[in-house]
Amino acid sequence: MKKESLKKLRMPDKPGVYFFLKDKKILYIGKATSLKERVKSYFGKDLIETRGPLIVDLAFKADKIDWQETDSVLEALILEAVLIKKYQPKYNTKEKSDKSFNYVCITKEALPKVILKRGRILNPREFKAFFGPFTNGSQLKEALKIVRKIFPFLDEKSKNYLEFYRQINLVPDLDNRKMYIENIRNIKLFFSGKKKQILRNLKKEMTEYAKNKEFEKAGEIKRQIFALQHINDVALLKLAPSAYSLAPIFRIEAYDIAHMGGRNMVGVMVVVQDGEAEKNEYRKFKIKTQTGSNDTGALLEVLERRLGHKEWRFPNLIVVDGSTAQINVAQSVLSRNNISIPIVSVVKDDKHKAREIKGDEKIIQKYKKEIILANSEAHRFAITYHKNMRAKSFLK
Repeated sequence: MKKESLKKLRMPDKPGVYFFLKDKKILYIGKATSLKERVKSYFGKDLIETRGPLIVDLAFKADKIDWQETDSVLEALILEAVLIKKYQPKYNTKEKSDKSFNYVCITKEALPKVILKRGRILNPREFKAFFGPFTNGSQLKEALKIVRKIFPFLDEKSKNYLEFYRQINLVPDLDNRKMYIENIRNIKLFFSGKKKQILRNLKKEMTEYAKNKEFEKAGEIKRQIFALQHINDVALLKLAPSAYSLAPIFRIEAYDIAHMGGRNMVGVMVVVQDGEAEKNEYRKFKIKTQTGSNDTGALLEVLERRLGHKEWRFPNLIVVDGSTAQINVAQSVLSRNNISIPIVSVVKDDKHKAREIKGDEKIIQKYKKEIILANSEAHRFAITYHKNMRAKSFLK
């Protein structure tokens, strides 16, 4: 599909869900804080560098784009998951592994809990209901916080923090089992994309409570109706990727080298996406070009070999272990391959703790936690791989 076709679509500057189609078949479903700006971002000149070959292939093959508006970003997040589950689009299932998926699950208990589960649901009968997959764990956690303020529920931590949760209105009156079960029912409807049905039910319940002069309960229902009609998802907006961000999923690749005096030298790549380690995407590299203790030379080899894999999605940020020398080596490799990706380095102290992060200050401030996680995982993975290689050499 060509960029010129976008002007004819007149997409709204509102939240919602968009569809890429080919011969009326849905190829991909995505969510957006602004449908207009999000879809426009798929047709930028730097698409191959910033979004990777999978998205380029999608934009090229699609012959139509459709969309559905929602009242809030929260509802766009939920509707996206509902529709992905229903249609199983080709490019959604390719984009992330099963281990990266997140689900909202409702347990089978007298007072059901609402919990988060990461990874494929192997036994659906284990739960009363489950919803997903959701591809962004951070957004889902924030979404649940918003839902919980409307319909308080129990979670896995409620047993230890029950009194605290009561004080901040995250747990309802557990003596009133009927109202709690109604909350769970409404949560199920909400995660099924049925807000209108919830509002109809709540208005009916409020009238009944008022007729029976149960004004406190009627007042609680009135609060829920107002909250549903005025969803406050500002926090969710902050976590939502902007229309011109480097990727719908923020991917960090971290690299580290391990050896003992130049012997059994190895390199590794680890991946952190949206703040979560993607261990199925970790990669090992046995160093072939270095014979001495040359960490920068080994890093150069690893990066060259990694960039040779065009089928791997490019990262939004590269993290190297070391200092300016490592940044310079990484930058030289990227330049030779005509690729522009931000690079930061983690400088360690004598105890191998992160002492300083070098690079773009804005990126560091925004992703400091993820950078430290990626660097730590790279070090752990490299040491483990090196020890295994050393053990094999010893046995020979």
